[in-house]
Amino acid sequence: MILSQEKGASNWLTVLPVEEFGLALHKGAFRDALALRYGWQPNGTPITCACGTNFRVEHALSCAKGGYPSIRHNEIRDFTANLMSEVCHNVAIEPHLQPIAGEILSGASANTQDGARLDVAADGFWGSRFERAFFDVRVFNPYAPSNRQPQLSTTYRKHENIKKRAYDQRIRDVENSTFTPLILSSTGGLGRTATSTYKRLASLLSTKWDQPYSTTMGWIRCRLSFSLLRSAIMCIRGARSSQGHATRQPPIDLVTSESLVPPHP
Repeated sequence: MILSQEKGASNWLTVLPVEEFGLALHKGAFRDALALRYGWQPNGTPITCACGTNFRVEHALSCAKGGYPSIRHNEIRDFTANLMSEVCHNVAIEPHLQPIAGEILSGASANTQDGARLDVAADGFWGSRFERAFFDVRVFNPYAPSNRQPQLSTTYRKHENIKKRAYDQRIRDVENSTFTPLILSSTGGLGRTATSTYKRLASLLSTKWDQPYSTTMGWIRCRLSFSLLRSAIMCIRGARSSQGHATRQPPIDLVTSESLVPPHP
């Protein structure tokens, strides 16, 4: 119930189900959404996950088999980058960071690897048009044992601090830019820095689109809510094994070279 009361977590229930705008759920998805909202076990789920673990909602939302948590993450990353491209310059998805060359980063968990990447970068988001800002997305499963803190705010702060310890000093000292972790829960809530970011984004968009700030912010929260909800349903219902999948097709160059009759000259 605490998760359902978070601001933005119930936006999918407050809009008309207009399919043209991507706001409609079929009846099975709607029932799954209600089950997730009230902590019920959805009907018709398997007893055992494809990874061999007992199938429960809290496990399904984190199970990496099938790649569904990555899809959930990429949905938020791409949505955020698309909106930033409306009001910022030089927006990039998964930009590479400059390699470390003599700089000393404090903290054992600081990321010093060559080829390190963050999720989104944009010029002019927080400051001048030439000031670059980096963002990194994390969508955590609040039902996982490691996230069951006494206070939900503590969990958000924990994940924000993990991201900051890994990237904040490197972004400031090497990139001479700002770093903002975007922490969201799979049930639709936002962390403190994510809330500030999307409020700033709504302010910039409302000015460009000549729309009230409240309307723009409500639309952003609605789209985030639906993206996270659909991703959660995919984690529950998506196939995680190859059973029943189509047979892998042979390489097309092999087929054309050995099977097809060459045309007459």
